[in-house]
Amino acid sequence: MPSYHTLGKIPHKRHTQFRKPDGTLYAEELVSTEGFSSAYSLIYHAHPPTMVKELGEPYSVEPKIVREKHLKHTSLIGFNIKSEDDYLQSRKPVLVNSDLHISLAAPRKSMTDYFYKNSQADEVVFIHEGTGTLKTGFGNIKFAYGDYP
Repeated sequence: MPSYHTLGKIPHKRHTQFRKPDGTLYAEELVSTEGFSSAYSLIYHAHPPTMVKELGEPYSVEPKIVREKHLKHTSLIGFNIKSEDDYLQSRKPVLVNSDLHISLAAPRKSMTDYFYKNSQADEVVFIHEGTGTLKTGFGNIKFAYGDYP
């Protein structure tokens, strides 16, 4: 039996016309990583969500393995990582296997020119230094040291 959690006003049936008080339609969006075959959320927007304006040139984010099957203790000295302006390009994978990539990053600037969604995997961010605001469709989240925004 599926579990439903409701916040705010929703239509009496899913995937039907759902109108605002002024008679215009709410925009329906399915948020999921696996469509209807897994957990998903149906979100109704007063204003349609952003559309893809352009796709930049793709570049490889495949990690380069320095030492295969390395079993020695290693100090990663993560706070010495080189800073870069762009958040995505600043991420440097340090520990990887077929299930997990652990990366370190030291971005200098905020992502104000584009939106980012990791559509291939779950992503957890831990903040060691600095503060900021994560802007999402669910609201803004302020973060600082020790947070997982």
